Amino acid sequence: MKKHLPKILVLGAAASLLLTACGGGSPSGSTSAAPSSGAAADGELEKIVVGVLAIAPSVAMQYGIEEGLFEKHGLDVELQTGQGGAAMLPAVSTGTMNFAVGNGLSVMTAADRGLDMRIVTGYSNSKAEGEDINGVVVKKDSGIESFADLAGKTTAINALKTQGDLTIMESAAIDGGDASALEFSEMPFPDMEAQLERGNTDAIWIPEPFLSKALADPANKLLGYPNQKAVPGLPTMVTFTSGAYATENPETVDKFREAMTEVLTEAEANQDEAKALLPDFMGMDAEVAKGLKMETWSAEVPTEQLAQMGGLTVKYDFLSQEPDLTAIVVN
Repeated sequence: MKKHLPKILVLGAAASLLLTACGGGSPSGSTSAAPSSGAAADGELEKIVVGVLAIAPSVAMQYGIEEGLFEKHGLDVELQTGQGGAAMLPAVSTGTMNFAVGNGLSVMTAADRGLDMRIVTGYSNSKAEGEDINGVVVKKDSGIESFADLAGKTTAINALKTQGDLTIMESAAIDGGDASALEFSEMPFPDMEAQLERGNTDAIWIPEPFLSKALADPANKLLGYPNQKAVPGLPTMVTFTSGAYATENPETVDKFREAMTEVLTEAEANQDEAKALLPDFMGMDAEVAKGLKMETWSAEVPTEQLAQMGGLTVKYDFLSQEPDLTAIVVN
């Protein structure tokens, strides 16, 4: 059954903020439904609150709601979104949200710091080959020809100690460079192209649609795709819950996992239909939405890629030890 589409009131720039977490706040502005504390009575839909990022790939969740796929699995899903940081993790930990869709690296970092988070399914992955959904752009006359040439240079990323600097450092090492010599500065994605033009940064790491826009300038060039170089098919987002919720509500977790498998399979097979929801879902321009390059949606937990990423977090001192995926991923 079709449902009214909530509008996420965010700046258009947030449309591709791919790698940050976010906190509470209802996309529709309505009063939040109470989070589920257990299975619903027979024949009733079980209400759950799911946190999402204010970014384009989150539209797969709305697609699932619109197509009645969550209802098919006995779930009444309310999406909540908000602004920045790692607020979604404690929201899930305290039960304000039952589940959330976010950065797998953030989940592993939380676990490293003692917060009991559990990955339930995969969600979205960068492209293992071909054109990827984020990349590093430099000026054509910069003399920067490989990731190794970024040593001693400044690369703008949206946040430190995330997938941006992690994958760029590994890409530099693969190219024979000194990863420890790379310098990074935090900068909002919408500001990056102008700062590159002014010479205030030597390179910028940007997602779509900013990537295509920057490459449309003949003065710029693509240095490469660090996700693809460091960890082909790197997971950009996963779904997760708290260890306590997973233990206390195994039936709900199973229903959510089954629903997400169908939702993401259908959304991936019908990307044009899912992207058509973006103008109402988050105020994105219809033409931009239509031509937007999207990650691959998949509910399969990419354990191999997560393990590779976990190894890099130790290699570059992001985490104190490699994440134990057998403890983090819900069986």
